[in-house]
Amino acid sequence: MSKIRAAIVGYGNIGKSVLEALIATSDFEIAGIVRRTASLNEDIPELAGFKVVDNIKKLENVDVAILSSPTRKVLEQAKEILALNIHTVDSYDIHNTIWNVRQELEPIAKTHQAVSIISAGWDPGSDSMIRALLLVMAPKGITYTNFGPGMSMGHTVAVKAIDGVKKALSMTIPMGTGVHRRMVYVEIEDDHTYAQVANAIKEDDYFKKDETHVIEVESVDNLLDKGHGVHLVRKGVSGSTDNQLFEFNMKINNPALTAQIMVACARAATRMTPGAYTMIEIPLINLLQGDKEALIRALV
Repeated sequence: MSKIRAAIVGYGNIGKSVLEALIATSDFEIAGIVRRTASLNEDIPELAGFKVVDNIKKLENVDVAILSSPTRKVLEQAKEILALNIHTVDSYDIHNTIWNVRQELEPIAKTHQAVSIISAGWDPGSDSMIRALLLVMAPKGITYTNFGPGMSMGHTVAVKAIDGVKKALSMTIPMGTGVHRRMVYVEIEDDHTYAQVANAIKEDDYFKKDETHVIEVESVDNLLDKGHGVHLVRKGVSGSTDNQLFEFNMKINNPALTAQIMVACARAATRMTPGAYTMIEIPLINLLQGDKEALIRALV
């Protein structure tokens, strides 16, 4: 069978991990990497041997584009790439606007006979699927999602985009029952004040609903750790039986897991009918590599 040709769009922490995941996956081949600074690749040894361009139109026979860009760039990029009849996968992570993004991409994907899988990370993403399964098992009850402690990629990228921030790290600290504290460490540009930067961070959509502490430090690099985790708990009712308790716990490297899930969704995109999807809409078997019969025999 021919391999799926994937393009990586964006080459930050997620893009690097996507490259590693694609190299390790036998049913994919890398069509190329799309970067704004395509001419600077001599500084990135791992890109040697791959085609690196500044526009996806310069790549040949791309089946799916894995968008490894900041969330706030995803919608515009997905629209442009879907219009080229290329499937897209992204890790859009602003929870309360996911449905709106899905609905905006749906007609574009259908018009161009393409598939767009949005919010394909671990939360939103694989955790969303686990929350759905917990709901199946106990339709009545409460689920608590407790993140961390660890580095939030989306929140960190959001802070870096704020005027006056030179470098940043956003840590998520679980307080229990789905409540979180955001600890934001920043290096501040000389022409900005701490007060200006701290206020802008706390008013950003990523932070304004949580307890947020902004701390100025001399070196963000000395604090960096890409580890993260989640503890999902549901207590509910199965039929008429109370006190059903379910827990899911993991400790992970954030970009590595996000990338692995995006690659699985890129595979699924080639098996779906045109349209836009979140992960809870994808048949689980479409995410898996291998023969359907063999998978069912092994897993069911």
